Amino acid sequence: MKLIATGADTARAEGQNVIELANDQDPRALQLDGVTRIDLQFPKFSDGRAFSQAFLLRRRLGFTGEIRATGDVLVDQLVMMARTGFDSAVLRADQDLAVAQRQIDRFKAFYQGDAVTTAPHFKEA
Repeated sequence: MKLIATGADTARAEGQNVIELANDQDPRALQLDGVTRIDLQFPKFSDGRAFSQAFLLRRRLGFTGEIRATGDVLVDQLVMMARTGFDSAVLRADQDLAVAQRQIDRFKAFYQGDAVTTAPHFKEA
C-alpha cells in the first residue's frame, strides 16, 4: 500500500479520470469506464462505510484502478484498508509515516481470503 502524508497529496481529482466518492454514495451507480482512481472518504475514523465501498468496487464491480483512502485515516486502519481493496492512503496530519509502514509490514499473510487475494491461505499453491 502506498502511504501519502497530508499535504503531500498533490494529485487532485480536477481534470483527471478520478472520482471522489462520498461514503454515503453507492458505487454501483458509477460509470467506471476510463476512471483511473477513486478517492473514498473517511469523514471520521469510526465511520467505516468506505471499507464496504472499496470491497464492492474490487470484488463485485471488478475495478482495477487505484482506490485511495482520504480523510480521517489512522495507522490502525491500514491493514484492513489493504485487505478490502485500497491501494493508497492519505494519512491524517498527526499520523507518522514510519509507524504506518511498520504496521503494514507487520502482517505478511492472512489465513482467510480478502478483496485482493480471494483464495484462503490453505488453498494457495
